[in-house]
Amino acid sequence: MHPAAIPMLFGLALPVCLIWAAASDLRTMTIPNRLNLILSASFFPVAVLLSLDPSDILVHVGLAVAALFVGFAGFAFRVIGGGDAKLLAASTLWFGLGGLVPFLTYTAIAGGAFTLILLLARQSLQIYTPTLPEWIQTLLEPKGDIPYGVAICVGGLLSIPSSDLWQLLNKLAT
Repeated sequence: MHPAAIPMLFGLALPVCLIWAAASDLRTMTIPNRLNLILSASFFPVAVLLSLDPSDILVHVGLAVAALFVGFAGFAFRVIGGGDAKLLAASTLWFGLGGLVPFLTYTAIAGGAFTLILLLARQSLQIYTPTLPEWIQTLLEPKGDIPYGVAICVGGLLSIPSSDLWQLLNKLAT
């Protein structure tokens, strides 16, 4: 077995959980807590298997805790949902210092684009709403919430190559 196989299997948790979160948020406007737990817990075996320095692991954890506090502040001001805040923190855990700025930048751009598209769809598709599946009707409610898990998913997937874990996995694979 290739030495990178096991860390890569654990590392698949990030993209799989991001896609799961986006799909769940689109369909139900919720992101399951167990998803965030799986995403957070799977970081640690990957970090250990890739020999991430303990001080770097602490940096990852510190950034995730900071993201959680910022997310909860956004939740308190009704800017972001609670599941989105937890997903943002659990995802931040995977990126470290080098990947944090790309992650937040891609997430913000994806969030802005998705919000504009959804707002336009809400205006132009209202006459079709009664014939659409219930979850799409919910998405198209004129004053409805924005499932920001979609933006976090896009930002996370685009930022994976910026993560120090990705760089360590590449070294291990060669």
